[in-house]
Amino acid sequence: MQRLALFDLDKTLIDLDAAFALWAEEFAEQHRLGRKGVDHLIKLNRNGIPHRELFFAKVRERFTLSTPAVNLWAAYRRRMPHLVECRPEVMTGLAELRAAGWRVGIITNGTADNQLGKLQRTGLAEAVDGYAVSGIEGIRKPDAGLFEIAAQRCGMTPGEGGWMIGDDLVADIEGGRAAGLRTVWIDQAVRPGKEHRADHVVSGIMQAIALLHEHSGRP
Repeated sequence: MQRLALFDLDKTLIDLDAAFALWAEEFAEQHRLGRKGVDHLIKLNRNGIPHRELFFAKVRERFTLSTPAVNLWAAYRRRMPHLVECRPEVMTGLAELRAAGWRVGIITNGTADNQLGKLQRTGLAEAVDGYAVSGIEGIRKPDAGLFEIAAQRCGMTPGEGGWMIGDDLVADIEGGRAAGLRTVWIDQAVRPGKEHRADHVVSGIMQAIALLHEHSGRP
């Protein structure tokens, strides 16, 4: 099996929830929503609304804001790349994988401006061999096509194996399996007892990187 490791971005390489909490504080202060407003935004985010357009439509309705939802969504996309961080130990872990002969890539769903901004401002764009963003390519995980693009960007051959690491059981795990990859699910303990078909389950990104080192050279 070729040494290819594809990583999800949000909630895998970066702590999106922490960045969202910072954004919620700023947004609530800007619109004078108070502490209850912050709590409502965080709760609404945790409810897993599939599209941010719908999220901001609900926010606008809940707080009777005059700004159109599309404008709120655009402002969010501009701001979030400035709030996300990739921990130094994660950057080091990716560098060590590459030094050990792995090709490392990132595959992420999301709009081009938001996701590219995150990749560039965190330094992850330069820390990997390649990446594929759904908003640029026009296809989304779990479509196997996006995994194939990411593999090619890393100089590897689609369909000849590798690993997908991520937190989403459908987009990352089922998508990775469909693309012929072994999978590592980062279980954040938000769905206890959730059924899955991941090859391995870990609690965080550093455990996932350690697991890949353990499998270096194995068939």
